[in-house]
Amino acid sequence: MGLPLRKAISPGWTRFAENIVEKAGILDETVAETLTKAFACVPRDQFIDGALNLRATDDIALPIGYGQTISKPSTVARMLGLIGLRRGMRILEVGCGSGYCSAVMAAAGAQVYAVEYVGLLAQRTRKLLDAMSFQNILVRRGDGRRGWAEHAPYDAIVVSAAFESIEPELVSQLVNPGGRMVAPVGNNRGQILTLWEAKGGGVTLYQLEPCNFVEAH
Repeated sequence: MGLPLRKAISPGWTRFAENIVEKAGILDETVAETLTKAFACVPRDQFIDGALNLRATDDIALPIGYGQTISKPSTVARMLGLIGLRRGMRILEVGCGSGYCSAVMAAAGAQVYAVEYVGLLAQRTRKLLDAMSFQNILVRRGDGRRGWAEHAPYDAIVVSAAFESIEPELVSQLVNPGGRMVAPVGNNRGQILTLWEAKGGGVTLYQLEPCNFVEAH
């Protein structure tokens, strides 16, 4: 359990995955192993503009068009470490962009429900993930701030764009107890990465570290 369903693409991508997971400081060895194997299965260069391919293994955010970016890989690893990514999880991603984080989660054997606000980007992402044979990702265009109630509850929710505040309706879609959500909260004047844990019928909020995400529309 906990291992991805795909094989590493190449030794180079395996080294990339090891470096990223180490940089993210994942303490749980099982989660770190799952993440390393999953990142090694997903070629990041497929999720960015072709002109930037040589920068695909750099630990930096990169533009993907439509005013959006693909997050730093170590940030993606940090977020997936916080939710305790494992095989068999049902995960909602809000603001999936070009689909990279969704692909990593799916490579680890999770069932992913991805929402993207920018219609043309959602369409492009759906085609890309289909072409890469990711059958365990469902993508739709929509405003994810209130989640995707049709497929709730989720073991985890990953919010990949910054909201000024989190809607109670989104939090309510976590499995309780045990569900976790990781989300950047704030605006262009400052953001903080937050972790929400559902337990005892309620939710506990932890404020972690400063972060920098594209603001949600």
